[in-house]
Amino acid sequence: SYAPPETMPAPKAMPPGSTMREIQDRGRLIAGVSADTLKLASRNPITGRIEGFDIDMLRAVSQAIFGSPDKIELRVITAAQRLPALQDGSVDIVARNMTITCARWDEIAFSSEYYRSGQKVMVRLGARTESGGEITGIQDLTGQKVCAPNGSTSMEKLRTFEGVEAVGASTHTGCLVLFQQGAVDAITGDDTVLAGLAAQDPFVEVVQGPAFTAEPYGLGVNQEDVDLARFVNGVLAAMRADGRWTASYDTWLAEALGPAPKPPAAVYGRAP
Repeated sequence: SYAPPETMPAPKAMPPGSTMREIQDRGRLIAGVSADTLKLASRNPITGRIEGFDIDMLRAVSQAIFGSPDKIELRVITAAQRLPALQDGSVDIVARNMTITCARWDEIAFSSEYYRSGQKVMVRLGARTESGGEITGIQDLTGQKVCAPNGSTSMEKLRTFEGVEAVGASTHTGCLVLFQQGAVDAITGDDTVLAGLAAQDPFVEVVQGPAFTAEPYGLGVNQEDVDLARFVNGVLAAMRADGRWTASYDTWLAEALGPAPKPPAAVYGRAP
């Protein structure tokens, strides 16, 4: 079972023989993260520290193990390195906007869902439909050019909307360049990614309508470390209950994505 233990161990008192005790004895939690995903995990140009919503999840795990949120070694990895880094043991945990999927469950273990992302669209402030109406979602962008990264699930979904002209770029940052040049009218992607793009341009907004895909994010651990997955689930349960999850959302995501939703309900095990 991946359900949290009935009683969480006290900080600095991890059970002998547990994965958490190995981490405690080492003196640091080793985590795989991004360093360039604004609002989730990106390097602050002033302090040099990597910070964001994903990092706050890791700081809570460190707090629960060590009694300090700062006992973390952050290792910057690419999206493609997320599963291999867990499988070869080079990191204890991955917090890198990783969607929980059945295929990934076959290779690693996940925490319960800590954020429900979804695909949305970003437009210029005050943008209107071709007929002058309000833009409430991608269905209102008929006849307009919308950008997504080539080869992404965002592009796959974008191509399903008839009447919208799909324009590809190598990355979401590439889409932002096209957008700022006036070559496209909108950008689509996970709402968390769009929040980061919106932070770089004061003349845009993420459309506040409902997302049109569901991307449940989970913290990844090695498949053998079931005790660590259960422990992390206990940390996340406490964060949902005591307001820390909402405080982190308000700090990093609320400005672009709107008021905090309820934290995702915990499902323990393979169901995403």
